[in-house]
Amino acid sequence: MFRKYRKDISGWLIMLPGIILFSFYIWEPLLASIVMSFYSAKGIRLERFVGLQNYIAVLNHPDFKSAFSNTFSYTFWSLIIGFLVPIILAIILNEIIHFKGFFRISIYLPNVIPGLAVTIMWLFIYRAGRTGLLNIILGNFGFPPQAWLTKSHLVIPLIVLFMTWRSAGATTLIYLAGLQGIDQELYEAATIDGANIWARLKYITLPQIYNLARTLLILQIIFVFQVLYEPLVLTNGGPNNASISLMLLVYKYAFEKFDYPKAVSVSVIIALVLIILTGLYNKLVKENEM
Repeated sequence: MFRKYRKDISGWLIMLPGIILFSFYIWEPLLASIVMSFYSAKGIRLERFVGLQNYIAVLNHPDFKSAFSNTFSYTFWSLIIGFLVPIILAIILNEIIHFKGFFRISIYLPNVIPGLAVTIMWLFIYRAGRTGLLNIILGNFGFPPQAWLTKSHLVIPLIVLFMTWRSAGATTLIYLAGLQGIDQELYEAATIDGANIWARLKYITLPQIYNLARTLLILQIIFVFQVLYEPLVLTNGGPNNASISLMLLVYKYAFEKFDYPKAVSVSVIIALVLIILTGLYNKLVKENEM
């Protein structure tokens, strides 16, 4: 039996430091958070087992209902505004012949700018009055200045527009790598058969990057579900909780009210929702592939 596993020992020894670090920094805090959600606490010191009381208090609070619906709204608008943009940019970049390196760097540039600096820059873009960049541009076409971030029906799409500008570059490069891995003979054969650019796009390009797009879709939903600093810095969840997200609610419980059990309760709920959504999505995809 020892001989059976001896050949795997070297592999386990190589992975052991990673497993220890992963357990210490990921699993231990995760399990500690789940345990804390069932207790009352003074600071981070557990005091008394309260069962589901923290979850019931969080679920019945009006802020949670706003944050829950807003987080789905963030996800919806990110799919409408942000999902197709990297694919379109990657296809355009893949077709460009000259200055391809320059355009790659230009698209990726927003990703290397510190997040807080970018957020402050967009605060100037959305600033109310005649000094905001968006109002200056629209003013040239005769539109009156607007207080954009105080409009409850526009604030989430505007934040998602900023998030798309910030993160689309990295996703574009991933799609570009996928496009450049497509066998060029497929395009040559299609061209010889008389296929135009739209036919090549529909029958070759999109099917070839389908699995990649599916994976990135899941990652995008997970990423958007954890949106925090954009609404925190731009609006602090306002106006009237119109842009508060679940992660921002966690932040408010943890660092404004110092109510850590309720903060981890919301975190556990976020994790459960993401697990359910991912499971449903994978089940639907498998059913469609059968």
